[in-house]
Amino acid sequence: MKKNKFLSLILSTNVPKFALTIGLIGGLVTTFVGLTVPLLTREIVDGFDANSINFTIIFGIVIVLILQGLFDGLSTYALAYVGQKIVASLREKMWNKFIQLPVSYFDKNKSGESVSRVVNDTSIVKDLITQHFPQFITGLITIIGALVILLVMDWKMTLLMLISVPVAVLILMPLGQRMSKISRGLQDETAEFSGSIQQTLAEIRLMKASNAENFESKKGFLNIQKLLKFGLKEAKLFALVGPTIYLINMLVFVLIIGYGGIRVAEGSMSTGSLVAFLLYLFQIIFPITSFAMFFTQLQKAQGATERIMDILDLNIEEPKTGSTMDISNKEIHFDNVSFSYDNSEQVLKEVSFKVEPGTMVAFAGPSGGGKTTVFGLVEQFYQPTAGEIRIDQTPIHELSLQSWRSQIGYVSQDSPMMAGTIRENLCYGLDQQADISDERLWKVAEMAYAEQFIKEFPKGLDTEVGERGIKLSGGQRQRIAIARAFLRNPTILMMDEATASLDSQSEAIVQKALSRLMEGRTTLVIAHRLSTIIDADKIVFIEKGKITGIGTHNELVTNHPLYNEFAQQQLT
Repeated sequence: MKKNKFLSLILSTNVPKFALTIGLIGGLVTTFVGLTVPLLTREIVDGFDANSINFTIIFGIVIVLILQGLFDGLSTYALAYVGQKIVASLREKMWNKFIQLPVSYFDKNKSGESVSRVVNDTSIVKDLITQHFPQFITGLITIIGALVILLVMDWKMTLLMLISVPVAVLILMPLGQRMSKISRGLQDETAEFSGSIQQTLAEIRLMKASNAENFESKKGFLNIQKLLKFGLKEAKLFALVGPTIYLINMLVFVLIIGYGGIRVAEGSMSTGSLVAFLLYLFQIIFPITSFAMFFTQLQKAQGATERIMDILDLNIEEPKTGSTMDISNKEIHFDNVSFSYDNSEQVLKEVSFKVEPGTMVAFAGPSGGGKTTVFGLVEQFYQPTAGEIRIDQTPIHELSLQSWRSQIGYVSQDSPMMAGTIRENLCYGLDQQADISDERLWKVAEMAYAEQFIKEFPKGLDTEVGERGIKLSGGQRQRIAIARAFLRNPTILMMDEATASLDSQSEAIVQKALSRLMEGRTTLVIAHRLSTIIDADKIVFIEKGKITGIGTHNELVTNHPLYNEFAQQQLT
Protein backbone atom coordinates (compact mmCIF):
# COMPACT_ATOMS: atom_id res chain seq x y z
CA MET A 1 0.00 0.00 0.00
CA LYS A 2 2.81 2.40 0.86
CA LYS A 3 4.65 1.55 -2.37
CA ASN A 4 1.48 2.15 -4.35
CA LYS A 5 1.21 5.59 -2.72
CA PHE A 6 4.82 6.35 -3.52
CA LEU A 7 4.50 5.30 -7.17
CA SER A 8 1.21 7.15 -7.63
CA LEU A 9 2.81 10.27 -6.13
CA ILE A 10 5.78 10.07 -8.51
CA LEU A 11 3.58 9.35 -11.56
CA SER A 12 1.36 12.34 -10.73
CA THR A 13 4.28 14.71 -11.38
CA ASN A 14 4.49 14.26 -15.17
CA VAL A 15 7.74 12.31 -15.38
CA PRO A 16 9.93 13.64 -18.26
CA LYS A 17 9.75 10.53 -20.46
CA PHE A 18 12.40 11.55 -23.01
CA ALA A 19 15.07 12.14 -20.37
CA LEU A 20 14.05 8.92 -18.61
CA THR A 21 14.40 7.01 -21.88
CA ILE A 22 17.83 8.54 -22.56
CA GLY A 23 18.91 7.67 -19.04
CA LEU A 24 17.77 4.06 -19.28
CA ILE A 25 19.28 3.60 -22.75
CA GLY A 26 22.52 5.15 -21.53
CA GLY A 27 22.48 2.77 -18.60
CA LEU A 28 21.96 -0.20 -20.90
CA VAL A 29 24.82 0.84 -23.17
CA THR A 30 27.06 1.47 -20.14
CA THR A 31 26.26 -1.98 -18.83
CA PHE A 32 26.78 -3.80 -22.09
CA VAL A 33 30.04 -1.98 -22.75
CA GLY A 34 31.24 -2.61 -19.20
CA LEU A 35 30.34 -6.28 -19.41
CA THR A 36 32.90 -6.77 -22.17
CA VAL A 37 35.82 -5.74 -19.92
CA PRO A 38 36.07 -9.02 -17.96
CA LEU A 39 35.86 -11.02 -21.20
CA LEU A 40 38.68 -9.01 -22.75
CA THR A 41 40.66 -9.40 -19.52
CA ARG A 42 40.21 -13.17 -19.73
CA GLU A 43 41.72 -13.16 -23.19
CA ILE A 44 44.73 -11.19 -21.95
CA VAL A 45 45.31 -13.51 -18.96
CA ASP A 46 44.83 -16.77 -20.87
CA GLY A 47 46.96 -15.59 -23.79
CA PHE A 48 49.61 -13.81 -21.74
CA ASP A 49 53.11 -14.00 -23.15
CA ALA A 50 55.86 -11.66 -21.96
CA ASN A 51 57.46 -11.73 -25.42
CA SER A 52 54.32 -10.91 -27.42
CA ILE A 53 51.86 -8.61 -25.59
CA ASN A 54 48.53 -8.29 -27.39
CA PHE A 55 48.27 -4.49 -27.68
CA THR A 56 45.07 -4.81 -29.72
CA ILE A 57 43.15 -6.22 -26.73
CA ILE A 58 44.70 -3.66 -24.37
CA PHE A 59 43.71 -0.85 -26.76
CA GLY A 60 40.23 -2.38 -26.96
CA ILE A 61 39.91 -2.33 -23.13
CA VAL A 62 40.95 1.36 -23.04
CA ILE A 63 38.33 2.28 -25.68
CA VAL A 64 35.68 0.28 -23.83
CA LEU A 65 36.47 2.01 -20.52
CA ILE A 66 36.27 5.47 -22.17
CA LEU A 67 32.94 4.62 -23.80
CA GLN A 68 31.65 3.25 -20.52
CA GLY A 69 32.56 6.50 -18.73
CA LEU A 70 30.89 8.67 -21.38
CA PHE A 71 27.64 6.73 -21.45
CA ASP A 72 27.64 6.36 -17.67
CA GLY A 73 27.92 10.14 -17.29
CA LEU A 74 25.11 10.70 -19.82
CA SER A 75 22.87 8.17 -18.12
CA THR A 76 23.57 9.50 -14.61
CA TYR A 77 22.81 13.09 -15.64
CA ALA A 78 19.63 12.14 -17.51
CA LEU A 79 18.27 10.14 -14.57
CA ALA A 80 19.28 12.88 -12.12
CA TYR A 81 17.48 15.38 -14.39
CA VAL A 82 14.37 13.22 -14.17
CA GLY A 83 14.64 13.17 -10.38
CA GLN A 84 15.12 16.92 -10.10
CA LYS A 85 12.14 17.60 -12.39
CA ILE A 86 9.94 15.22 -10.41
CA VAL A 87 10.86 16.84 -7.09
CA ALA A 88 10.44 20.35 -8.53
CA SER A 89 6.98 19.37 -9.78
CA LEU A 90 6.19 17.83 -6.40
CA ARG A 91 7.22 21.00 -4.58
CA GLU A 92 5.11 23.09 -6.96
CA LYS A 93 2.09 20.88 -6.23
CA MET A 94 2.65 21.18 -2.48
CA TRP A 95 3.20 24.94 -2.62
CA ASN A 96 0.07 25.47 -4.70
CA LYS A 97 -1.84 23.26 -2.27
CA PHE A 98 -0.62 25.22 0.76
CA ILE A 99 -1.55 28.63 -0.63
CA GLN A 100 -5.01 27.33 -1.54
CA LEU A 101 -5.74 25.68 1.81
CA PRO A 102 -8.30 27.44 4.02
CA VAL A 103 -7.25 29.63 6.93
CA SER A 104 -8.65 27.00 9.31
CA TYR A 105 -5.78 24.64 8.35
CA PHE A 106 -3.19 27.20 9.48
CA ASP A 107 -5.17 27.83 12.68
CA LYS A 108 -4.42 24.22 13.61
CA ASN A 109 -0.93 23.71 12.15
CA LYS A 110 2.29 25.62 12.72
CA SER A 111 3.62 27.34 9.62
CA GLY A 112 7.08 25.93 10.36
CA GLU A 113 5.70 22.39 10.11
CA SER A 114 4.26 23.21 6.71
CA VAL A 115 7.64 24.60 5.63
CA SER A 116 9.26 21.35 6.78
CA ARG A 117 6.87 19.32 4.62
CA VAL A 118 7.77 21.35 1.52
CA VAL A 119 11.53 21.42 2.20
CA ASN A 120 12.56 18.43 4.33
CA ASP A 121 10.09 15.74 3.26
CA THR A 122 10.54 16.50 -0.42
CA SER A 123 14.33 16.53 0.10
CA ILE A 124 14.11 12.92 1.28
CA VAL A 125 12.21 12.01 -1.88
CA LYS A 126 14.71 14.05 -3.94
CA ASP A 127 17.68 12.17 -2.48
CA LEU A 128 16.04 8.88 -3.34
CA ILE A 129 15.25 9.86 -6.93
CA THR A 130 18.35 11.87 -7.84
CA GLN A 131 21.03 9.83 -6.05
CA HIS A 132 19.87 6.33 -5.18
CA PHE A 133 17.43 5.69 -8.03
CA PRO A 134 20.01 6.22 -10.85
CA GLN A 135 22.43 3.89 -9.04
CA PHE A 136 19.63 1.38 -8.60
CA ILE A 137 18.68 1.39 -12.30
CA THR A 138 22.24 1.11 -13.64
CA GLY A 139 23.12 -1.41 -10.94
CA LEU A 140 20.10 -3.56 -11.74
CA ILE A 141 21.00 -3.63 -15.43
CA THR A 142 24.61 -4.47 -14.57
CA ILE A 143 23.57 -7.32 -12.28
CA ILE A 144 21.22 -8.83 -14.85
CA GLY A 145 23.83 -8.65 -17.61
CA ALA A 146 26.62 -10.02 -15.41
CA LEU A 147 24.45 -12.89 -14.17
CA VAL A 148 23.52 -13.92 -17.70
CA ILE A 149 27.19 -14.04 -18.72
CA LEU A 150 28.20 -15.84 -15.52
CA LEU A 151 25.51 -18.48 -16.01
CA VAL A 152 26.85 -19.09 -19.50
CA MET A 153 30.47 -19.17 -18.28
CA ASP A 154 29.95 -21.40 -15.23
CA TRP A 155 26.47 -22.01 -13.86
CA LYS A 156 27.70 -23.96 -10.83
CA MET A 157 29.81 -21.11 -9.46
CA THR A 158 27.03 -18.65 -10.26
CA LEU A 159 24.48 -20.62 -8.23
CA LEU A 160 26.99 -20.80 -5.37
CA MET A 161 27.30 -17.03 -5.47
CA LEU A 162 23.51 -16.55 -5.49
CA ILE A 163 23.15 -18.32 -2.13
CA SER A 164 23.94 -14.94 -0.54
CA VAL A 165 20.81 -13.29 -1.95
CA PRO A 166 18.11 -14.90 0.27
CA VAL A 167 20.45 -14.56 3.25
CA ALA A 168 20.80 -10.82 2.65
CA VAL A 169 17.04 -10.40 2.14
CA LEU A 170 16.19 -12.20 5.38
CA ILE A 171 18.58 -9.94 7.30
CA LEU A 172 17.75 -6.62 5.63
CA MET A 173 13.95 -6.83 5.42
CA PRO A 174 13.25 -6.37 9.15
CA LEU A 175 15.88 -3.61 9.26
CA GLY A 176 14.07 -1.80 6.43
CA GLN A 177 10.73 -1.99 8.23
CA ARG A 178 12.32 -0.62 11.37
CA MET A 179 13.88 2.20 9.32
CA SER A 180 10.45 3.21 8.02
CA LYS A 181 9.11 3.71 11.56
CA ILE A 182 12.18 5.62 12.72
CA SER A 183 12.14 7.79 9.60
CA ARG A 184 8.52 8.81 10.12
CA GLY A 185 9.22 9.77 13.72
CA LEU A 186 12.30 11.72 12.65
CA GLN A 187 10.33 13.63 10.00
CA ASP A 188 7.59 14.49 12.50
CA GLU A 189 10.13 15.74 15.04
CA THR A 190 11.94 17.72 12.34
CA ALA A 191 8.67 19.40 11.36
CA GLU A 192 7.88 20.16 15.02
CA PHE A 193 11.36 21.60 15.53
CA SER A 194 11.10 23.73 12.37
CA GLY A 195 7.75 25.09 13.56
CA SER A 196 9.13 25.95 16.98
CA ILE A 197 12.20 27.70 15.54
CA GLN A 198 10.16 29.73 13.09
CA GLN A 199 7.69 30.80 15.77
CA THR A 200 10.46 31.89 18.16
CA LEU A 201 12.47 33.79 15.55
CA ALA A 202 9.34 35.49 14.17
CA GLU A 203 8.68 36.90 17.66
CA ILE A 204 12.29 37.57 18.59
CA ARG A 205 11.47 40.99 20.09
CA LEU A 206 8.79 39.51 22.36
CA MET A 207 11.22 36.81 23.44
CA LYS A 208 13.99 39.26 24.33
CA ALA A 209 11.65 41.81 25.94
CA SER A 210 10.27 39.00 28.11
CA ASN A 211 13.73 37.73 29.13
CA ALA A 212 12.66 34.37 27.75
CA GLU A 213 16.08 33.34 26.37
CA ASN A 214 16.51 30.60 29.01
CA PHE A 215 13.01 29.27 28.46
CA GLU A 216 13.46 29.12 24.67
CA SER A 217 16.93 27.66 25.09
CA LYS A 218 15.57 24.81 27.22
CA LYS A 219 12.65 24.22 24.86
CA GLY A 220 14.99 24.13 21.87
CA PHE A 221 17.37 21.81 23.73
CA LEU A 222 14.55 19.32 24.39
CA ASN A 223 13.56 19.34 20.72
CA ILE A 224 17.18 18.89 19.66
CA GLN A 225 17.56 15.95 22.05
CA LYS A 226 14.48 14.31 20.50
CA LEU A 227 15.99 14.77 17.05
CA LEU A 228 19.29 13.37 18.33
CA LYS A 229 17.51 10.31 19.71
CA PHE A 230 15.89 9.52 16.37
CA GLY A 231 19.13 10.32 14.52
CA LEU A 232 21.08 7.87 16.68
CA LYS A 233 18.48 5.17 16.10
CA GLU A 234 18.83 5.76 12.37
CA ALA A 235 22.62 5.66 12.67
CA LYS A 236 22.44 2.30 14.48
CA LEU A 237 20.46 0.82 11.62
CA PHE A 238 22.91 2.17 9.05
CA ALA A 239 25.72 0.76 11.19
CA LEU A 240 24.05 -2.66 10.96
CA VAL A 241 23.21 -2.52 7.27
CA GLY A 242 26.66 -1.54 5.94
CA PRO A 243 28.79 -4.11 7.80
CA THR A 244 26.19 -6.83 7.19
CA ILE A 245 26.32 -6.31 3.44
CA TYR A 246 30.12 -6.15 3.56
CA LEU A 247 30.33 -9.39 5.56
CA ILE A 248 28.05 -11.26 3.16
CA ASN A 249 29.97 -9.98 0.13
CA MET A 250 33.34 -10.94 1.59
CA LEU A 251 32.13 -14.44 2.50
CA VAL A 252 30.88 -14.93 -1.04
CA PHE A 253 34.13 -13.53 -2.44
CA VAL A 254 36.28 -15.88 -0.33
CA LEU A 255 34.01 -18.82 -1.20
CA ILE A 256 34.27 -18.13 -4.92
CA ILE A 257 38.06 -17.72 -4.80
CA GLY A 258 38.42 -20.98 -2.86
CA TYR A 259 36.12 -22.94 -5.12
CA GLY A 260 37.53 -21.31 -8.25
CA GLY A 261 41.10 -22.08 -7.15
CA ILE A 262 40.20 -25.76 -6.81
CA ARG A 263 38.64 -25.69 -10.31
CA VAL A 264 41.78 -24.09 -11.78
CA ALA A 265 44.01 -26.64 -10.04
CA GLU A 266 41.86 -29.45 -11.45
CA GLY A 267 42.11 -27.92 -14.92
CA SER A 268 38.30 -27.55 -15.32
CA MET A 269 38.61 -23.73 -15.39
CA SER A 270 41.26 -21.45 -16.86
CA THR A 271 42.98 -18.74 -14.84
CA GLY A 272 41.56 -16.09 -17.18
CA SER A 273 38.03 -17.40 -16.65
CA LEU A 274 38.49 -17.20 -12.86
CA VAL A 275 39.76 -13.62 -13.15
CA ALA A 276 36.81 -12.74 -15.42
CA PHE A 277 34.41 -14.38 -12.98
CA LEU A 278 35.85 -12.35 -10.10
CA LEU A 279 35.57 -9.13 -12.12
CA TYR A 280 31.92 -9.90 -12.83
CA LEU A 281 31.47 -10.65 -9.16
CA PHE A 282 32.78 -7.16 -8.33
CA GLN A 283 30.34 -5.70 -10.87
CA ILE A 284 27.55 -7.44 -8.98
CA ILE A 285 28.76 -6.76 -5.42
CA PHE A 286 28.97 -2.97 -5.72
CA PRO A 287 25.39 -2.52 -7.04
CA ILE A 288 24.06 -4.91 -4.39
CA THR A 289 25.69 -2.74 -1.71
CA SER A 290 24.02 0.34 -3.22
CA PHE A 291 20.72 -1.59 -3.31
CA ALA A 292 20.79 -1.86 0.46
CA MET A 293 21.12 1.92 0.70
CA PHE A 294 18.42 2.37 -1.94
CA PHE A 295 15.87 0.26 -0.10
CA THR A 296 16.76 1.92 3.20
CA GLN A 297 16.22 5.33 1.58
CA LEU A 298 13.03 4.00 -0.01
CA GLN A 299 11.67 3.20 3.44
CA LYS A 300 12.43 6.78 4.53
CA ALA A 301 10.83 8.19 1.38
CA GLN A 302 7.68 6.17 1.95
CA GLY A 303 7.28 7.79 5.36
CA ALA A 304 7.73 11.21 3.78
CA THR A 305 5.31 10.22 1.02
CA GLU A 306 2.53 9.56 3.51
CA ARG A 307 2.88 13.07 4.94
CA ILE A 308 3.04 14.63 1.48
CA MET A 309 -0.01 12.66 0.31
CA ASP A 310 -1.93 13.67 3.44
CA ILE A 311 -1.36 17.32 2.49
CA LEU A 312 -2.13 16.86 -1.21
CA ASP A 313 -5.40 15.09 -0.30
CA LEU A 314 -6.66 18.06 1.77
CA ASN A 315 -9.58 20.05 0.38
CA ILE A 316 -8.55 23.43 -0.99
CA GLU A 317 -10.37 26.63 -0.12
CA GLU A 318 -11.74 27.79 -3.45
CA PRO A 319 -13.95 25.84 -5.83
CA LYS A 320 -12.99 27.05 -9.30
CA THR A 321 -16.62 27.21 -10.46
CA GLY A 322 -17.75 30.27 -8.48
CA SER A 323 -19.61 33.02 -10.32
CA THR A 324 -18.52 36.65 -10.53
CA MET A 325 -20.67 39.62 -9.48
CA ASP A 326 -20.29 43.36 -9.14
CA ILE A 327 -21.28 43.93 -5.51
CA SER A 328 -21.61 47.72 -5.79
CA ASN A 329 -24.83 49.14 -4.32
CA LYS A 330 -25.85 45.79 -2.84
CA GLU A 331 -26.85 44.94 0.72
CA ILE A 332 -25.00 42.48 2.95
CA HIS A 333 -27.26 40.15 4.95
CA PHE A 334 -26.37 37.91 7.90
CA ASP A 335 -29.31 35.51 8.37
CA ASN A 336 -29.20 33.50 11.62
CA VAL A 337 -25.48 32.84 11.23
CA SER A 338 -23.82 30.54 13.74
CA PHE A 339 -20.20 29.46 13.79
CA SER A 340 -17.87 27.30 15.85
CA TYR A 341 -14.26 26.20 15.48
CA ASP A 342 -13.88 22.41 15.22
CA ASN A 343 -17.41 21.73 16.50
CA SER A 344 -16.49 23.24 19.85
CA GLU A 345 -18.47 25.90 21.71
CA GLN A 346 -20.23 28.26 19.32
CA VAL A 347 -18.45 31.58 18.74
CA LEU A 348 -21.46 33.12 16.99
CA LYS A 349 -25.05 32.19 17.76
CA GLU A 350 -27.87 33.02 15.31
CA VAL A 351 -26.43 36.40 14.33
CA SER A 352 -28.64 38.47 12.01
CA PHE A 353 -28.15 42.01 10.69
CA LYS A 354 -28.20 43.98 7.45
CA VAL A 355 -25.66 46.42 5.97
CA GLU A 356 -27.01 48.95 3.47
CA PRO A 357 -24.67 49.98 0.64
CA GLY A 358 -22.56 53.07 1.31
CA THR A 359 -23.14 52.99 5.08
CA MET A 360 -20.79 52.53 8.01
CA VAL A 361 -21.62 49.66 10.37
CA ALA A 362 -19.54 49.21 13.52
CA PHE A 363 -19.19 46.14 15.73
CA ALA A 364 -18.65 46.73 19.44
CA GLY A 365 -18.70 44.60 22.55
CA PRO A 366 -16.48 42.83 25.10
CA SER A 367 -13.31 41.05 23.92
CA GLY A 368 -13.94 37.52 22.71
CA GLY A 369 -17.53 38.30 21.78
CA GLY A 370 -17.12 37.28 18.12
CA LYS A 371 -16.42 40.59 16.31
CA THR A 372 -13.30 39.35 14.52
CA THR A 373 -15.08 36.14 13.59
CA VAL A 374 -17.70 38.21 11.73
CA PHE A 375 -14.90 39.66 9.60
CA GLY A 376 -13.47 36.18 9.00
CA LEU A 377 -16.85 34.99 7.75
CA VAL A 378 -17.26 38.01 5.45
CA GLU A 379 -13.81 37.34 3.97
CA GLN A 380 -14.83 33.65 3.68
CA PHE A 381 -11.85 32.50 5.68
CA TYR A 382 -14.45 30.28 7.33
CA GLN A 383 -17.92 29.09 6.40
CA PRO A 384 -20.90 29.37 8.80
CA THR A 385 -21.89 26.19 10.57
CA ALA A 386 -25.50 27.35 10.28
CA GLY A 387 -27.34 30.22 8.62
CA GLU A 388 -26.32 32.15 5.53
CA ILE A 389 -24.47 35.29 4.44
CA ARG A 390 -25.87 36.95 1.31
CA ILE A 391 -25.06 39.85 -0.98
CA ASP A 392 -28.59 40.94 -1.89
CA GLN A 393 -30.22 37.57 -2.67
CA THR A 394 -27.02 35.68 -3.60
CA PRO A 395 -25.23 33.56 -0.97
CA ILE A 396 -21.62 34.70 -0.95
CA HIS A 397 -20.30 31.13 -0.99
CA GLU A 398 -21.67 30.82 -4.54
CA LEU A 399 -19.35 33.59 -5.72
CA SER A 400 -15.79 33.14 -6.95
CA LEU A 401 -13.50 33.83 -4.01
CA GLN A 402 -11.15 35.77 -6.23
CA SER A 403 -13.96 37.98 -7.50
CA TRP A 404 -15.42 38.46 -3.99
CA ARG A 405 -12.15 39.27 -2.23
CA SER A 406 -10.96 41.57 -5.01
CA GLN A 407 -13.88 43.87 -4.13
CA ILE A 408 -13.03 43.95 -0.40
CA GLY A 409 -10.39 46.13 1.22
CA TYR A 410 -9.08 45.22 4.66
CA VAL A 411 -7.10 47.51 6.97
CA SER A 412 -6.20 45.76 10.22
CA GLN A 413 -4.72 46.92 13.49
CA ASP A 414 -1.32 45.28 12.92
CA SER A 415 -1.01 46.18 9.19
CA PRO A 416 0.74 43.00 7.97
CA MET A 417 3.42 43.48 5.32
CA MET A 418 5.54 41.17 3.21
CA ALA A 419 9.33 41.39 3.12
CA GLY A 420 10.22 43.43 0.03
CA THR A 421 9.88 46.99 -1.19
CA ILE A 422 7.14 49.55 -0.58
CA ARG A 423 6.21 49.19 -4.26
CA GLU A 424 5.82 45.42 -3.93
CA ASN A 425 3.66 45.82 -0.83
CA LEU A 426 1.39 48.37 -2.49
CA CYS A 427 0.88 46.12 -5.52
CA TYR A 428 0.78 42.84 -3.57
CA GLY A 429 -1.75 40.41 -5.04
CA LEU A 430 -2.69 42.56 -8.03
CA ASP A 431 -2.53 41.15 -11.56
CA GLN A 432 -0.15 42.74 -14.06
CA GLN A 433 1.78 44.61 -11.39
CA ALA A 434 4.33 45.78 -13.97
CA ASP A 435 1.58 47.80 -15.69
CA ILE A 436 0.88 49.90 -12.56
CA SER A 437 2.64 53.22 -13.13
CA ASP A 438 4.68 55.11 -10.56
CA GLU A 439 2.31 57.99 -11.08
CA ARG A 440 -0.59 55.83 -9.90
CA LEU A 441 1.38 54.61 -6.89
CA TRP A 442 2.37 58.11 -5.84
CA LYS A 443 -1.27 59.18 -6.22
CA VAL A 444 -2.58 56.53 -3.79
CA ALA A 445 0.33 57.29 -1.45
CA GLU A 446 -0.74 60.93 -1.46
CA MET A 447 -4.36 59.96 -0.77
CA ALA A 448 -3.16 57.90 2.22
CA TYR A 449 -0.89 60.72 3.50
CA ALA A 450 2.09 58.41 2.88
CA GLU A 451 3.73 60.33 0.04
CA GLN A 452 5.88 62.56 2.25
CA PHE A 453 7.60 59.89 4.33
CA ILE A 454 8.13 57.63 1.30
CA LYS A 455 9.89 60.44 -0.54
CA GLU A 456 12.17 60.95 2.45
CA PHE A 457 13.65 57.48 1.88
CA PRO A 458 16.63 57.57 -0.56
CA LYS A 459 15.09 54.77 -2.68
CA GLY A 460 11.50 56.01 -2.46
CA LEU A 461 9.05 53.31 -3.59
CA ASP A 462 11.91 50.82 -3.87
CA THR A 463 12.77 51.06 -0.16
CA GLU A 464 13.05 47.67 1.54
CA VAL A 465 10.62 47.38 4.47
CA GLY A 466 12.19 44.36 6.19
CA GLU A 467 10.47 41.24 7.48
CA ARG A 468 6.85 42.07 8.43
CA GLY A 469 7.65 45.75 7.69
CA ILE A 470 9.88 46.06 10.74
CA LYS A 471 11.88 48.96 9.23
CA LEU A 472 8.75 51.15 9.20
CA SER A 473 6.88 52.68 12.13
CA GLY A 474 3.34 51.59 12.99
CA GLY A 475 1.85 54.75 11.48
CA GLN A 476 3.86 54.31 8.28
CA ARG A 477 2.74 50.70 7.92
CA GLN A 478 -0.88 51.74 8.44
CA ARG A 479 -0.68 54.43 5.78
CA ILE A 480 0.85 51.99 3.29
CA ALA A 481 -1.98 49.56 4.09
CA ILE A 482 -4.48 52.35 3.40
CA ALA A 483 -2.68 53.26 0.15
CA ARG A 484 -2.86 49.57 -0.83
CA ALA A 485 -6.62 49.69 -0.24
CA PHE A 486 -6.93 52.88 -2.33
CA LEU A 487 -5.07 51.13 -5.18
CA ARG A 488 -7.63 48.30 -5.14
CA ASN A 489 -10.59 50.71 -4.98
CA PRO A 490 -12.73 48.23 -2.97
CA THR A 491 -16.51 48.29 -2.80
CA ILE A 492 -16.57 46.97 0.79
CA LEU A 493 -14.05 48.29 3.31
CA MET A 494 -13.32 46.41 6.55
CA MET A 495 -11.29 47.99 9.34
CA ASP A 496 -10.19 46.37 12.58
CA GLU A 497 -9.64 49.55 14.65
CA ALA A 498 -6.76 50.64 12.45
CA THR A 499 -5.63 53.42 14.80
CA ALA A 500 -5.76 51.60 18.14
CA SER A 501 -2.01 51.04 18.53
CA LEU A 502 -0.77 54.39 17.21
CA ASP A 503 0.49 57.47 18.98
CA SER A 504 -1.73 60.58 18.88
CA GLN A 505 0.16 62.27 16.02
CA SER A 506 0.14 59.15 13.80
CA GLU A 507 -3.47 58.45 14.76
CA ALA A 508 -4.58 61.86 13.56
CA ILE A 509 -2.88 61.38 10.17
CA VAL A 510 -4.14 57.81 9.74
CA GLN A 511 -7.67 58.80 10.77
CA LYS A 512 -7.71 61.49 8.05
CA ALA A 513 -6.58 58.89 5.50
CA LEU A 514 -9.22 56.41 6.67
CA SER A 515 -11.96 59.03 6.46
CA ARG A 516 -10.94 59.75 2.88
CA LEU A 517 -10.87 56.01 2.12
CA MET A 518 -14.34 55.43 3.61
CA GLU A 519 -16.05 58.00 1.39
CA GLY A 520 -18.74 56.36 -0.74
CA ARG A 521 -17.94 52.83 0.39
CA THR A 522 -19.77 50.25 2.47
CA THR A 523 -17.65 50.15 5.62
CA LEU A 524 -17.50 47.57 8.40
CA VAL A 525 -15.52 48.58 11.50
CA ILE A 526 -14.48 46.65 14.59
CA ALA A 527 -14.42 49.20 17.40
CA HIS A 528 -12.22 48.91 20.46
CA ARG A 529 -12.68 52.62 21.22
CA LEU A 530 -16.19 54.02 20.95
CA SER A 531 -14.86 57.48 20.05
CA THR A 532 -14.13 56.18 16.55
CA ILE A 533 -17.69 54.98 15.85
CA ILE A 534 -19.93 57.68 17.34
CA ASP A 535 -20.90 58.75 13.83
CA ALA A 536 -21.52 55.21 12.52
CA ASP A 537 -24.84 54.67 10.75
CA LYS A 538 -25.36 51.51 12.77
CA ILE A 539 -23.62 49.85 15.71
CA VAL A 540 -23.97 46.10 16.28
CA PHE A 541 -23.22 45.16 19.91
CA ILE A 542 -22.06 41.53 20.31
CA GLU A 543 -21.73 39.69 23.64
CA LYS A 544 -20.65 36.04 23.90
CA GLY A 545 -21.51 35.40 20.26
CA LYS A 546 -24.97 36.97 20.37
CA ILE A 547 -26.22 40.34 19.19
CA THR A 548 -27.71 42.15 22.17
CA GLY A 549 -28.27 45.50 20.53
CA ILE A 550 -28.41 47.28 17.15
CA GLY A 551 -28.75 51.03 16.67
CA THR A 552 -26.97 54.36 16.52
CA HIS A 553 -24.66 55.55 19.28
CA ASN A 554 -27.38 57.65 20.90
CA GLU A 555 -29.94 54.84 20.70
CA LEU A 556 -27.61 52.32 22.34
CA VAL A 557 -26.55 54.77 25.06
CA THR A 558 -30.22 55.13 25.90
CA ASN A 559 -31.39 51.53 25.48
CA HIS A 560 -28.39 49.24 26.09
CA PRO A 561 -27.00 49.15 29.67
CA LEU A 562 -23.61 47.58 28.84
CA TYR A 563 -23.00 49.90 25.87
CA ASN A 564 -23.94 52.82 28.08
CA GLU A 565 -21.42 51.59 30.65
CA PHE A 566 -18.73 51.39 27.94
CA ALA A 567 -19.62 54.91 26.83
CA GLN A 568 -19.43 56.25 30.38
CA GLN A 569 -15.98 54.70 30.85
CA GLN A 570 -14.51 55.84 27.53
CA LEU A 571 -16.25 59.06 26.59
CA THR A 572 -16.54 60.94 29.90
